[in-house]
Amino acid sequence: MTAVLSPAGVQDIAALRQLYFDVYGHGYPVPLGSDPAVMRRLITDGHAHWLTARTADTGEPVASAVVQTEPGSRIGKLVGLAVHPGHREGGLASRLTAAVCADAFGTGRLDSVYATVRVVTEGPQHVVVRNGFRPLGLMPNAVEVEGCESLALFARYADGVLERRAAVERVPERLTALLDAVVLGVGIDYAGVEPVPTRDRDRVVPGAEPIELVAAPAFVRRRFLERFPDAGDRFFPLHAPNAVLVAHDGGFEAYADLDPVAASCALVAVHPRPAAVSGALEALMSAVTRAGADYVETLLPLADTEALQVFLASGFVPSALYPAMRRIGDRFHDYVVLSRTSRQIDFRSAAVSPLLRPYLGAYLAAWAATYLPLHEVSR
Repeated sequence: MTAVLSPAGVQDIAALRQLYFDVYGHGYPVPLGSDPAVMRRLITDGHAHWLTARTADTGEPVASAVVQTEPGSRIGKLVGLAVHPGHREGGLASRLTAAVCADAFGTGRLDSVYATVRVVTEGPQHVVVRNGFRPLGLMPNAVEVEGCESLALFARYADGVLERRAAVERVPERLTALLDAVVLGVGIDYAGVEPVPTRDRDRVVPGAEPIELVAAPAFVRRRFLERFPDAGDRFFPLHAPNAVLVAHDGGFEAYADLDPVAASCALVAVHPRPAAVSGALEALMSAVTRAGADYVETLLPLADTEALQVFLASGFVPSALYPAMRRIGDRFHDYVVLSRTSRQIDFRSAAVSPLLRPYLGAYLAAWAATYLPLHEVSR
């Protein structure tokens, strides 16, 4: 069967919903494949590149892929890659991925596109690697799809981006294994970076508890913009806060993108600064867990040693490193994904390709250094 590639239109929404149901059943946690209002907005607002593969005879979509973007950001995300079970021969997934990425990069408005890939099979990993994506890390227990699943992070870059990275002089030593994995996966040299001893586990700070969680999306967005009026202080691409966690004593406000359906939460920003949550992250994790999220992640600059130390000392584990993620002036800055999960991690069913194995080793080493007594680690 020869498939014809063409942009998605609003008239395709019903057929696309059926396609995602045929591929994922009721377990697809992304509104892109299930919520007609979200799908219509992505197709019509000019900030997404959505391609379909259709049968030549009926024109029905049998595959779909999207590169989602947002105003003011030079980062895209490859999402919603799905191929109908009856049309998975002949490299259709790779062909569609190549076309939608070429479409997105062809605008000249993107520096990189990332993808979070399920690791239930190796197939999706090979698809993105064949299309120029490089492995950046693993996020265990990151999403609820067909049970609790881990995701792998990959990114593809525009020409010349990686060569214009800003240098980093020092990082917490618990990140060194992750940096070594990035050397293998991306080919970046971190040899001159100085490791700094990681802080001891944080003690609970009196006054922060109980953490109050306000889940009122419109209010939270207004408050977020009031707290961070400068766009340069807001950086968590393609995430918008829909909840805020407030310390009892008013010491901080942590803005979160909370998704109980996927059982996940992204800490988008902390006011007045990320390090303000020092000593309160245990209480914050408890509040998020009660709200339905067993997995929490945050994104911090690799150069922000103070903030990294705070989260590492509170049980967060370095999961992925996104080199050259953010452009500031004529330089690109590296960012770290730190994550924490309240569920037991089980990699026995994960299909980790050889390119991802250094990241699995780095995560396990960091997790052991965080959660196992020193004498057990050294045996």
